[in-house]
Amino acid sequence: MTGMILAQSLARLGTESAFTVLARAQALAAGGRDIVNLGIGQPDFPTPPHIVEAGVRALRDGHHGYTPANGIPALREAVAADLHARHGAEVDPGCVVVVPGGKPTMFFAGLMFGEPGAEIMYPDPGFPIYKSVIDYSGARAVPYPLHEETGFAFDAEAVLARITPATRLIILNSPANPTGGVTPREEVDRLVAGLADHPQVAVLSDEIYSRMLYGGRDHVSLLQYPEIRDRLILLDGWSKTYAMTGWRLGYAVWPESLVPHVTRLCINDHSCVNAAAQHAGIAALTGPQDAVDGMMRAFDARRRVIVSRLNALPGVRCTDPGGAFYAFANIQGTGMSAGEAQDRFLEEAGVAAIAGTSFGVEGAGFLRFSYANSIEAIEEAMTRIGALL
Repeated sequence: MTGMILAQSLARLGTESAFTVLARAQALAAGGRDIVNLGIGQPDFPTPPHIVEAGVRALRDGHHGYTPANGIPALREAVAADLHARHGAEVDPGCVVVVPGGKPTMFFAGLMFGEPGAEIMYPDPGFPIYKSVIDYSGARAVPYPLHEETGFAFDAEAVLARITPATRLIILNSPANPTGGVTPREEVDRLVAGLADHPQVAVLSDEIYSRMLYGGRDHVSLLQYPEIRDRLILLDGWSKTYAMTGWRLGYAVWPESLVPHVTRLCINDHSCVNAAAQHAGIAALTGPQDAVDGMMRAFDARRRVIVSRLNALPGVRCTDPGGAFYAFANIQGTGMSAGEAQDRFLEEAGVAAIAGTSFGVEGAGFLRFSYANSIEAIEEAMTRIGALL
C-alpha cells in the first residue's frame, strides 16, 4: 500500500475508448481469435516512401538536435504555403506552431482558456479528448448536440444559443470524428456571423480530416473567415492525410497574440518536435500527392461498401458520411445498447467497433465503425455481424 497523494485533477482526465477496445481486440487475437478491427481511427496504409526517405535522409544528414520550439522555419513556411493553396488563406509562418500530433493543440487551448468559472463548448458526439481536456482545466464542459437527421453537421443557431458570458472557447470539428459529418458552408457562415456578437469567444477548429471528403464536397476552413482570424486556432496535421500517425506530427495556426503563450507551453511541455519527423513533414507537403489521392479513392470505395452493408443489416441504419473514415451507425433497431453491441460484436462476432457513448451522451444508440481497413475485411465484418443479428 502506498502513501502517495495524487492531485485530484487526475480524476477529471478522461481517455480515448478506441485504444481500450484495441487492447481488448489484440488480447483476443493473441489468444487465437480472428478479429476484424474496425475500431481504431488509423489509416492502414504505410507512409508514402518519399516521406520516409526524407526522414531517413534527415537523420543521415545530422539533424539530431533540438529545433525551435515552434518548429523549423522551412516546415512552417511549407504549412503556410499549403494552407494558401488549399484554402486561399494568407497565413504568417510565424503563427504556425508545430507540435507532436493533434492533441497538444487541444490540451494547450484547454489550458489557455479553461479554469473554474469558465465554459468551453464542444460537439457531442465528438472526439472524447475535447471533453477530457476541458474537464481537466477546471472549466465547465458545455456540449452542443449533433443529430443524425442533419448528417451530424452542427446547427449554428443551436451553438450560438448556448453561449453565455462565461463562454471562452468553442471547439468545432468538420469533417468530424466519430460521425464523418461535414458541416455545409451556410451553417459555418451563420455561426461566424453570430460570433460577431460575442467577441470574447475564441474558436478551435479541428480540421485534421480536411483532405478526406467524399461526394464532391468541398472543405470549408475557418481560415477563410478573416473576421475571426484574431481569435481562431486552426488544428491540422499529417497523421490521417499522409498515414503518419506514429510520426507524431501536427500543427496549429494561432492568433498572433497567442503565439508567445503557446510557444511557452511547448517549451515547458516537449521542448520541440522530433527533428527528422519535421523534415519528413516538409516532404509530405511539398512532394507528390499521388499516394494521398490513392488513399482517398480507397477510402471512398470502402465508404460506399460499409454504408451499403450496414444499411442492409437488420435493425441498423447508417447515414452517408461526408468525410473522415468513420461510419456512425444507428443500432437502436437491434434492441441493444451501444455498449452491449460493442461488447457482443467483439466477443461473439470477432468485430471491433466503438460504442457511440464513448463520444458523448448523444452517441447512445450508435456504433462507430472505422473503414480504415480493406474492403475484404469490411465485407467479412458485416457478414459476421449479420449472422449474429
